[in-house]
Amino acid sequence: MTRVETIGLATLYLGDCREILPTLGPIDAAVTDPPYEFSTSGGGLFRKDRENMDQIKAAGLDQGFEHSLISSEQFRSAVVFAHNDQWASLLPHLASEYDRYAICQWHKTNPMPVANRHYQPDTEIYVHAWMTGSHPEGELRHKQRFIVAGNGQDGAIKHPTVKPLPVMRKIIMNVNGRTICDPFMGSGSTGVAAVEFDRAFIGIEREPKFFDIACRRLEDAQRQGNLFLGSAA
Repeated sequence: MTRVETIGLATLYLGDCREILPTLGPIDAAVTDPPYEFSTSGGGLFRKDRENMDQIKAAGLDQGFEHSLISSEQFRSAVVFAHNDQWASLLPHLASEYDRYAICQWHKTNPMPVANRHYQPDTEIYVHAWMTGSHPEGELRHKQRFIVAGNGQDGAIKHPTVKPLPVMRKIIMNVNGRTICDPFMGSGSTGVAAVEFDRAFIGIEREPKFFDIACRRLEDAQRQGNLFLGSAA
C-alpha cells in the first residue's frame, strides 16, 4: 500500500511514480532530478575519493528513467536534470512533447576532482520545457540560463545526489504554475524550495529512507514559513 503524508502545502507519496502519476491527473509543472544513466565504475587509484559514486550505485541512481513519465499531457511545463549521456535521447523527447524549451546550466564552484578520461563534472545541464501559456516567470534578472552554486553535499542529508537549495530556488522562481511535482523526490530539495515560494508540492519517492528525510525537511520548511516569497517580486 502506498504511504501518503500531507505536510502543509506538500503531499508526499512513498511508492513508484510509474504507478502513482497516472492517479494524479494534470499538474502545472514537473521539476525533477531523475536517476542519471552513467557508469559509476573507474577511478583507479582515486576511487577512495569517489565514495558518493558507490552510494549512487547502491541506491540504483545510475540506471536512468522512463522518459515517457514526463509528458505535456500531465505537466504543462517540466524542468529536468540529466547526465550528459542521456540528452541525446531525452532532449528530442522533451522537444516533441513541448512547444518550447531552454537549455540551462548549473555551474559548480566545488565539483568532484575527477575526470575519468572525460571532462570534469563542473557543470550540470537542466532543460526547462513548456507549453504555450506556461512560459518562464520572473523579472529579467531572474531569467539567466545559468546559476553558479556550490555542490549540495550536506553531511546532515544522507542522500548521494542532493541538489543545492540555491539552484532549486532559482528554478522554482522561473516555473509557471501553482502546483509543482517531483516524481523522483529523493531528499526533497525541490519540495523545500516550492513551499518557500508558497507553491503546492507533490513528491514521489520509492526509497523509504530518502522519503523519511524528505518528510523531515518539508516539516522544517513549513515551520520556517515562506522566507523567499518576497524575492520573486
